[in-house]
Amino acid sequence: MIVSTRGRYAIRVLIELAENRDKGYVPMREIAKKQGISLKYLERILPVLTKNGYIEGIHGRGGGYRLVKEPNEYIIGDLLRLTEGSLAPVACLEKDAPKCKNAEKCPTLKMWSGLNDLLNDYFDNITLESLLK
Repeated sequence: MIVSTRGRYAIRVLIELAENRDKGYVPMREIAKKQGISLKYLERILPVLTKNGYIEGIHGRGGGYRLVKEPNEYIIGDLLRLTEGSLAPVACLEKDAPKCKNAEKCPTLKMWSGLNDLLNDYFDNITLESLLK
């Protein structure tokens, strides 16, 4: 499994907003500058986070983005599944994947399933708040 820049940047955006939650709305330009992420890339990430209830934004003067929940309510596994689609290490374990015709006799399925469980359990036990400490 390789986490894309989209997933990594989404985490960094949430960390930035969590660190500045006492300031209210944080302008996109400020997030971009502090995190070294281009505005063009942020314009692709922020709507996904907004649409899925991770952040809220307002336009215009004094606008920007902010978290909608407390940092301890954000589970990194959920965020990565949102941005990456899956944490599965192999295609046959992805959500809604068709049953593999070789699953019954696959000598590696148990290994991949174990890794899948480890990845999901690991990321599901990390909150945004734990990354701030």
